[in-house]
Amino acid sequence: MISSFALTRRIFLAASVAVAALAGAAEAAPRKDISVGLRLEPPHLDPTGGAAAAIGEVVYANVYEGLTRIDRAGQVKPALAERWDISADGKTYTFTLRKGVTFHDGSAFDAAAAKGALDRARAADSTNPQKGLFEPIDSVEVVDPATLKVTLKRPTGLFLFNMGWPAAVIIAPGAVADAKTKPVGTGPFRFDAWAKGASLTLVRNPTYWGTAPRLDKVTFKIIGDAAAAFAAVMSGDLDAYPLYPAPEQLDQFRADPRFKVVVGNTEGETILAMNNGRKPLDDVRVRRAINHAVDRKAIIDGAMFGGAKPIGSHFPPTSAGYVDLTGLYPFDPAKAQALLKEAGVAPGTKLRLVLPPPDYARRSGEIIASQLKKVGLEAEIVPMEWAQWLSDVFKQRNYDMTIIAHVEPLDLDIFARDDYYFDYKSPAYKALYTELAGTVDQSKRLELYGKAQRMLAEDAVNAWLFVLPKNGVWNAKVKGLWENAPIPVNDLTEVSWDE
Repeated sequence: MISSFALTRRIFLAASVAVAALAGAAEAAPRKDISVGLRLEPPHLDPTGGAAAAIGEVVYANVYEGLTRIDRAGQVKPALAERWDISADGKTYTFTLRKGVTFHDGSAFDAAAAKGALDRARAADSTNPQKGLFEPIDSVEVVDPATLKVTLKRPTGLFLFNMGWPAAVIIAPGAVADAKTKPVGTGPFRFDAWAKGASLTLVRNPTYWGTAPRLDKVTFKIIGDAAAAFAAVMSGDLDAYPLYPAPEQLDQFRADPRFKVVVGNTEGETILAMNNGRKPLDDVRVRRAINHAVDRKAIIDGAMFGGAKPIGSHFPPTSAGYVDLTGLYPFDPAKAQALLKEAGVAPGTKLRLVLPPPDYARRSGEIIASQLKKVGLEAEIVPMEWAQWLSDVFKQRNYDMTIIAHVEPLDLDIFARDDYYFDYKSPAYKALYTELAGTVDQSKRLELYGKAQRMLAEDAVNAWLFVLPKNGVWNAKVKGLWENAPIPVNDLTEVSWDE
């Protein structure tokens, strides 16, 4: 017979074992949340209504989806369209849409919602930042709730790729008006909260049509300052910083086994952009002089600590069709001075160099200003916050020069736009790009890519500096983040923690 004391002791021991087992299980359970660092706060959360890459970095593939999507390898994959058929003449695309998909507000996704998104993007009053992607569309027809027919004016080689851009995502029809602050999509995460200037939070969508994400919560924290970013990652306040702002700090993370450092590629052509519509930059001789005055190696060494690849036109070396034009304008201050003299530009001429917040821009700007001074150009550096840069430079073209990374893939179309902030107007380039856009044959497309690169470089539209590397730093236990950035996004659909 067991005494009451012995029985109590056995119960206590059993309970202790159970509690210990539960505690061990809790410790072993993988985390379901993650905090991710962002350099820049998005101006709003509607990628169909704003050009800032920071918008897509938060919502693309996470909150919003399109007919197609671009994966981590830069390939077109099915998304809200599970498959498609293309007519023999290459002009009609019949999309079979996924059934049973709902938006986060509970409304149904169907062909009518997809048609509304495409019609809004291509409308005369459209504010879509990539409106040109939708220009080839002649008509959009709802065949039935699960079938959408899109007819193009002409064959368009990148149509399916273009439908996978952040600017082509589909917003819940009833949420379009408030999409900038309350995004409602079909993605695996729902928008939860936005603490302006600090963070944005997403939570798992329990009714997601596809594979459920492994994370329950994602917090994007806006930390652009290099010192603050370093402290946040080191302390564990940030679990990941996929586009880390300070390359000079990477070796310190490499030396710490708690972290993983991954240096990948982006599509980010980093440029000294020039306002081709302003004097004296409307003279190609002046733009060529600036190209000769710029020492790319010194900029890459000084601003990027040697960790970037130089480019000579608007095309990354990792893309098929790349032509190496870095030798077209060798660093030659004497040649730059001769061209400026030929163009009648007096020594001491002032140019306004506007620099947005990223470190690559601020650091490069200081170096370039010094280089231009040596050939007789005075670059007045104007630091500018991101929202003001988007307004003054990108929209109003109130600048002479600026430094920015263009991270959109295969974006040669921007040079064919009359209202783009470069103010580059070339009938010859427009004709070339029209031919390129309508070419389906891949070998011919590659040839035309080369011609476009050469024309832009010969016209010295901008001074191309380097391709922005994707310097990623994250907790060594985090899995599934993209190593490269074929499009500027933080796709968290496959992210998890080691078990």
